[in-house]
Amino acid sequence: MIAGRNLIAGLWREGASEIEDRNPSDLADLVGLFSQASPADVHEAVAAAREAQPQWAATGLEARAAVLDAIGRELMARSKELGELLSREEGKTLAEGVGEVYRSGQFFTYFAAETLRILGETADSTRAGVEVLVTREPLGVVAVISPWNFPMATASWKIAPALAFGNAVVWKPANITPASAWALTEIIHRQAIPAGLFNLVMGPGSAIGRELAAKAEIQGLSFTGSGEVGSGIAGAAAARFVKLQLEMGSKNPLVIMDDADLDRAVDLAVNGAFGGTGQKCTASSRLIVHRPIHDAFVERFLVKTKALKVGHALGEGTQMGPVVSQAQLDSNLAYVALAQSEGGELATGGHQLERAEKGYYMAPTVFLNTTPRMRVNQEEMFGPITCVLSVADLDEAIDVANDTLYGLTAGIATRSLARASKFRRASRSGCVMVNLPTAGTDYHVPFGGTRASSYGPREQGRAAVEFYTQMKTSYIYAGPAL
Repeated sequence: MIAGRNLIAGLWREGASEIEDRNPSDLADLVGLFSQASPADVHEAVAAAREAQPQWAATGLEARAAVLDAIGRELMARSKELGELLSREEGKTLAEGVGEVYRSGQFFTYFAAETLRILGETADSTRAGVEVLVTREPLGVVAVISPWNFPMATASWKIAPALAFGNAVVWKPANITPASAWALTEIIHRQAIPAGLFNLVMGPGSAIGRELAAKAEIQGLSFTGSGEVGSGIAGAAAARFVKLQLEMGSKNPLVIMDDADLDRAVDLAVNGAFGGTGQKCTASSRLIVHRPIHDAFVERFLVKTKALKVGHALGEGTQMGPVVSQAQLDSNLAYVALAQSEGGELATGGHQLERAEKGYYMAPTVFLNTTPRMRVNQEEMFGPITCVLSVADLDEAIDVANDTLYGLTAGIATRSLARASKFRRASRSGCVMVNLPTAGTDYHVPFGGTRASSYGPREQGRAAVEFYTQMKTSYIYAGPAL
């Protein structure tokens, strides 16, 4: 059992209280006890980060790169061990947990290389004898608030570029998944970095997250979570002109046209809707099916969905684990009831499952005969629930796909290059997938959405430099002596 403490100013600190972290696959399994930070701890962490950051920014690029590379390589080398820990506390399958930890390592090794690629620009001034130099500098202290559904990967794609580009970090992870946060922090803490450069403050968002947004002296805040919480954070931070990067809700569509490879389309839908127990911001929560193949698609999709093996996250052959918590399970079941009250036809699932271990198991759920304006097709449910909508043609599919407040990912299954190109251009989403699941992105290219899904600069890849640095333009007189 882990006894996890906060990391503040280079020291492990106990909190005034602690919480239990239990395995959603087996509530009898206590993963650990984790200290809860106080608002005073947040202020101390930020003060330590402010003191350490200039030293880190002045550290040679190769030394900074070596630190990130070491973190990344340890994560990859320990991906099986740490992936099992992640799956124990979050509920995703072991393969998904191991894959997430390995991908987290790749974020650090990628940004280790990016450390060496922060290049400036030179220009001639409009004034004779004046040269212009454009450089990038760290923001200073960056607050990171990360979600529970990817407790290590999402945090890593924020923390790695923050450190790579010379910033200090104060990290508040989701309180549902503290073990993964503690494990990553333990690795970072052992590196050759100034004391206080990296700080972990665990606790509820209503207290610790709000404190970071509203009162702590930070220069940037990167958040991933719900739209409601993101809006509150933006309001609190705006008064101090804090630079913001917000990744929030989604309602991702997967369009299946009548010329699609039907077996592949079914696999894409199952993967997108139920991978990670549907607890992904990129999940396919709306399946928009071309009417000529609607019945054939639904028949095959339901067969595959009903065959999914739901069980203990670490169990052999498990294809879908439990949802993360009782609160999430209750929310999912409430949406099932809502969909039925709105006139949706429950084709399969919609109920809690009993297994040998007591946990938060739910059957993968499919609704048919839904319409675009139903709440279940407008609101993010964040569970193993998907709704099928029928459309007459590609134009209607595009209209339905775009008919939400959100715009994170969108996908289409088609053999037609013309249809794929039209959909890609017309989609109001930040990421578009053609003959691929809506869930699944690469770490070296930009990630983010449009409209209510995202606010601020993109994450990942070279785009990350836009958030984690600020530009300075210097004018140098190089003419005759004054």
